Amino acid sequence: METSPLFVHCCHCRWCQRESGASFALNALIEADRVIEFGLSPELVNTPSESGSGQLIARCPNCKVAIWSNCVGAGPLVKFVRVGTLDLPDLLPPDIHIFTASKQPWVVLPNGIPAVAEYYEYEQYWSADGLARSKVLLPKIEAYQAAIKSGT
Repeated sequence: METSPLFVHCCHCRWCQRESGASFALNALIEADRVIEFGLSPELVNTPSESGSGQLIARCPNCKVAIWSNCVGAGPLVKFVRVGTLDLPDLLPPDIHIFTASKQPWVVLPNGIPAVAEYYEYEQYWSADGLARSKVLLPKIEAYQAAIKSGT
């Protein structure tokens, strides 16, 4: 990643638990054009999601580990980078814990990090930098969504 992410989610939904094979998924949300791929191009796999809309997961073509995903809303414009795949994952702790209503009961959430039962309004939690960057990104996302609806 060329810059810091917009925000880092620690998602405790049962779908992320199933998809990751762990108790949660830790994703750094970042503009796709701020991510540089090294080596082989990832294998893009359309994967079902709990919403029913699916998501595109980029997997290492050799080991098949999920590297990042694109969720339907923002499409290819935002990557949800799997923090655990980075060389220095310790530098990106979660900014928020989401879908904690379905977290594993033995997972203890740390004090001082927001936690919500389901999802949240990003304006309430994102940094000023993340909000400013999202304002630049939003028209692009809206144009992408309009193109999908119109079939172009």
